[in-house]
Amino acid sequence: MKLIKLLLICALISSCNTPKAVYDYDDTVSFNNYKTYQLFPDFQSGLSQLDETRLITSLKNGMEEKGFSTSEEPGLYVNIYSREFKDQNRSSIGVGIGGGGRSGGVGVSGGIPIENNSVILELTIDFIDVAEDSLIWQAVVETKFNPNASPEQRRAMFDKIVEKALEGYPPKD
Repeated sequence: MKLIKLLLICALISSCNTPKAVYDYDDTVSFNNYKTYQLFPDFQSGLSQLDETRLITSLKNGMEEKGFSTSEEPGLYVNIYSREFKDQNRSSIGVGIGGGGRSGGVGVSGGIPIENNSVILELTIDFIDVAEDSLIWQAVVETKFNPNASPEQRRAMFDKIVEKALEGYPPKD
């Protein structure tokens, strides 16, 4: 029984760090026509130079798995921008004191806030049709971010983010 409880706790903890993605796309576009890409000419992700390099490497690997190749005359531009924010945790522990007698009762309670504000990294990945100069697909991915993570942990995080983002491409009707 203790083993089952431990496994449930581990599953809960590990699921809390899974990236969450939201997708949007132009439903009039035939996504089978796109096989080449290049980074947007004015690419500025907002990440540090080291993290941006890790992200670009993860993106390159993910796009190759989807059958894309880079080209000087691409069908798509890929643009990525980031935002960091603190998740406002509204959790609290309740404390109460109560008493009662035969004909009445008195109760006092209050909440003690639990300070556990996590840093959230939000990456928005845009696919832009080069010929039409229009946004055709977008993924917004959020995940918890540890600013003190090692380079290997950061690389793994960007791999997961890109994998989660590209799960929604091409869109399934």
